Amino acid sequence: MELIFPIEFFVLGTALSFQAKRAKALQEWKDRLRAASRKVLPENHFATDGRISVKLSYFPETRMTADIDNIVKPILDAFCNHIYLDDAQVERIVVQKFEPDMPVVFDGPSQTLFDALEADRPVLYIRISNDPFEDMGQ
Repeated sequence: MELIFPIEFFVLGTALSFQAKRAKALQEWKDRLRAASRKVLPENHFATDGRISVKLSYFPETRMTADIDNIVKPILDAFCNHIYLDDAQVERIVVQKFEPDMPVVFDGPSQTLFDALEADRPVLYIRISNDPFEDMGQ
């Protein structure tokens, strides 16, 4: 079954980077990412071979001490051979952190983003699209 884009979901928990001290913890994070995506994907779906864009909005529980870019690679790797065949298909990545003291304003958030905003922190909202120009006015 073909995937219908965009795909939106969120994952509760602290986003980990490849710099995580325990390999087991990193694998558990990737497993949690896949499990969250399965809730919105059709059973027996095919991973797409098309162009992909990924939007990540991370809402940490406290101010982050690590760099936001360090969380990206494990997230992209978690969806290889699951949502897309290879992370080389990802043409655009938008990642932003929203720390607790930062005002969060979205113009017309989707229901999924709204639900992520209402969830306990830390939470990661993910939107995967087959339109690399999404939100660029192209």
